[in-house]
Amino acid sequence: MSRNENTKQSWENIQKELSQKFGGGETMDVDAIIYLIGIQELGQGFRKNSKDDKIDIMHIAICKLLEPFGFYEFDFFDDDGWPHYNVIDELPNLKPGEQSVLMKEAIVMYFENRE
Repeated sequence: MSRNENTKQSWENIQKELSQKFGGGETMDVDAIIYLIGIQELGQGFRKNSKDDKIDIMHIAICKLLEPFGFYEFDFFDDDGWPHYNVIDELPNLKPGEQSVLMKEAIVMYFENRE
């Protein structure tokens, strides 16, 4: 199996498992899984979040997910426990399909590294 096929299969397995646990019968998309990762990385458990908080939580996840690719580097936790990252390298301009592939690959790496 090629690397792309492995990543695709791993993504589908992660998506299925998380959808069963957290999706309430719905298949979770990339954004929903990124949000879950952000909740995990914030470490404050599940709570009601404002729309702005949700965007910030997704940003935490994206920074964490893209850190191994050299785009972000963890900097510090603020007084409220929120992680902050520095931009190391600007993200390239990617087409939507390419963005999706990159994020799925990053999500697969995230879960593989947690096991």
